[in-house]
Amino acid sequence: MYLFLKVLITSIVVVLISEISRRSTIFAGILASIPLTSLLAISWIYMERQDKLEITQLSANIMLMIPPSLAFFVVLPYCLKLKIEFIPSLFISIIVTALVYSLYIYLLGLFEIRLK
Repeated sequence: MYLFLKVLITSIVVVLISEISRRSTIFAGILASIPLTSLLAISWIYMERQDKLEITQLSANIMLMIPPSLAFFVVLPYCLKLKIEFIPSLFISIIVTALVYSLYIYLLGLFEIRLK
C-alpha cells in the first residue's frame, strides 16, 4: 500500500506539471526546474528509514550530477530548431546526455571524486 501511495503522489506531481504547461509553460518550467524528483526521493527515504547519512550522500550526488544533466536541455531545443522531429530529437538528446554523463563521471574519477 505504501508503494502505491508513493507512485500515486509522484505521478500526480508529474501530471500536474504537464497540465499546468497547457496554460503556462513558464510556470510549468519553474515547477519542473524545482528538484521535485529529488525532493520526493529524499522525503521517501526520510519517511522510510530516517537515514540522514543516506540523504546527505544522495543530495551531494544530485548536486554533482546537475552539470551533465544540462546537456539534455541544450541539445533538445537545438535539435527541434533544426526541424528534427520530436522523437528523434528526444533520442538524440538522451544519447548525448548519456555520453556527457559518462565523460563527466570519468573526469570526476581523474580528480578522485568518488560517487557513493
